[in-house]
Amino acid sequence: MAKKKRTAPENTNKNALADNVHIQGAGTITDERIVETLKSNFMPYAMSVILSRAIPEIDGLKPSHRKLLYTMYNMGLLKGGTIKSANIVGRTMQLNPHGDASIYETMVRLSKGNESLLYPYVESKGNFGKAYSRNMMYAASRYTEAKLAPICKELFDDIDKDTVDFVDNYDNTMKEPRLLPVTFPTILANVTTGIAAGMASSIASFNLKELCETTIALMKNKEHVISDTLIAPDFVGGGYIIYDKAELEKIYETGRGSVKVRSKYAYDKSYNCIDITEIPPTTTSEAIIDKIIELVKTNKVKEISDIRDETDLNGLRITIDLKRGIDPDKLMTKLYKMTPLEDSFSCNFNVLIDGKPGVRGVKEILNEWVRFRLNCISRRVSFSLNKKKKQLHLLKGLSKILLDIDKAIKIVRETESESDVVPNLMIGFGIDETQAEYVAEIKLRHLNREYILKRINEIESLENEIADLEQILASDRRKKTIIIKELEEVIKKYDAGRKSEIIFETTEDYSEPLVVVEDYPVTLFISQGGYLKKIKTANLRMSGEQKVKEGDVILEEAECSNKDELLVFTTKHQVYKAKVDDFNDTKASVLGEYLPSKLDMEEGEEVAYVAVVSEYKGYMIFVFENGKLAKVDISAYETKTNRKKLINAYCEKYPLAAALYLPEDTDIVLCANNSRKLLINTAVVLSKTTKNTQGVNIMTLKKKSDKVESVHIYQEGEFEKAWRFRPKNFPAQGALPSAGDVGEQITF
Repeated sequence: MAKKKRTAPENTNKNALADNVHIQGAGTITDERIVETLKSNFMPYAMSVILSRAIPEIDGLKPSHRKLLYTMYNMGLLKGGTIKSANIVGRTMQLNPHGDASIYETMVRLSKGNESLLYPYVESKGNFGKAYSRNMMYAASRYTEAKLAPICKELFDDIDKDTVDFVDNYDNTMKEPRLLPVTFPTILANVTTGIAAGMASSIASFNLKELCETTIALMKNKEHVISDTLIAPDFVGGGYIIYDKAELEKIYETGRGSVKVRSKYAYDKSYNCIDITEIPPTTTSEAIIDKIIELVKTNKVKEISDIRDETDLNGLRITIDLKRGIDPDKLMTKLYKMTPLEDSFSCNFNVLIDGKPGVRGVKEILNEWVRFRLNCISRRVSFSLNKKKKQLHLLKGLSKILLDIDKAIKIVRETESESDVVPNLMIGFGIDETQAEYVAEIKLRHLNREYILKRINEIESLENEIADLEQILASDRRKKTIIIKELEEVIKKYDAGRKSEIIFETTEDYSEPLVVVEDYPVTLFISQGGYLKKIKTANLRMSGEQKVKEGDVILEEAECSNKDELLVFTTKHQVYKAKVDDFNDTKASVLGEYLPSKLDMEEGEEVAYVAVVSEYKGYMIFVFENGKLAKVDISAYETKTNRKKLINAYCEKYPLAAALYLPEDTDIVLCANNSRKLLINTAVVLSKTTKNTQGVNIMTLKKKSDKVESVHIYQEGEFEKAWRFRPKNFPAQGALPSAGDVGEQITF
């Protein structure tokens, strides 16, 4: 069979094809150290994300922010009106080629309309969405307009005076600044978050006045205590900051920690509602509403009749309608604990400095910013100094022309070739080429004594200015004075006061949510099939016969308060905790609520006994079919946390015959299937704190088929001769009822 030849496509270079087909080393398995693979493959990517994407630098900006703002600055948007955002986005792609969507999202976050930043850099016109709402999306870039905010003057001031380095853009067709020469510590003025490869950054925002004053104090005194002037973070959404000095000092020192932020609300008495107008920066209005609705649906919060979002052009507003008689302050205390209305802002001050990421405290960051700003001042002074030295050099050349203006005119006029004018002036007056070029370019109208004298008189002032600039350049103290003056100007121009109010920790205990439950008498009916109905005791007179499911019977009836608790013991040796208030008031004509569904019981799990507890005092009595009795202190079922289910509620080793809750020791009657009854006082059995204790033998059963069937509280007169049923020692068989005994009188 003939071998098929592989043919190359037309117009394809054979050598190139051969290179593509025959890859050197293809299919060869070689050993390689994982460390080397990570270094060559993963580390370049990780460093790119860290250095060029996610972590802010000392000017407070990420590369995407800097490229956008610099483009807007070059477009002249620091002055004048707004222009379409789409235009700005398109121009920015010359520096940031990552797609228009990501650029526009960056602009949105920097805008005043979005309310993400405490000091926004972009003035916006149109719908830019809201940071506090996940549903309020921003409009497309073709509909919105933007320009630079006035505070951006502090970002670009003297950028054209060689204050910062410029680098090539991605295709080497333009130059862009490596950093911006910011005149105040922008790195701590706005919230900045970012997730890189293997590290993240989360920087809180601080009030501009406090931040600048702290920087000034730190420049004057290296040992300045930061917390004396920088009180606490300040967030654009306002709210209350719970002041924790120890935690704040930890943040200032290490750059790590958390700040608790609480929502601000007002109570409207006329409408009986709470208006929430300021929320933490870490949540949204939808998240808060969803959580409150969930709490209401699960009966964990019963004080609320309605909740809605009334946010409008005036700002955020979440309205909570209250039921009659509810204390709004107590309800908000409860909601602070159970919802994002109170949340923590986690701080992780990871900043890039000289290309190296690191988590730094506020003091270190401010010192690094001062060092950066000192370098900017030095470069600006050097730029001005060189410019003035050049100007002085030219004026000194002009002063030599003043000695004989006619000679200068004669040299220019008698020189035949234009190219010889400068050399002839150099020879005629003993000046260098630069000075001669300057003289040769003077207009004919300025070749008069008055003009030249005016210019020469500037020499003295220039020399003084140069001397002053040289002194500044040589003195860090003079440079710091300039920085302090600039910071004071920033405070005057842009300070607008704090947005987040500071409150101190109260002595009130927030470990348990406050519950407002109405207190009124109710009667509970519990059926054998596991249904529970709650009827106001006052309404029982008007109630007819209690309706139950076919084949079901009422097993327990108990009068209690609406504030009491229920302990629902099940056939799977578990107990479910609920409040009587968790069940709705109903009437005799309904079946009630099915406990296994209401309490989310496991499949096949049934109700064994329901105990109604007003306070955790007394005992649970568990009687098993084999005649054993366990007495458990009811306090064993009390929990400090709001737990809804406890396992190992009673001993699972023996089948349960019956259970009883007794507020105090009393006489009970054990009834066996062999018709024998045993009367004991529960005081003869010691109580245990272990829930699943096996108990002690109380009733002796002779046959294997014998077993205890039920237990009830003894009623006086139930037995004609009670002493017959009360043995002196245990375990005992009990006695058979006589004709004069009344029999069982079960009450609950």
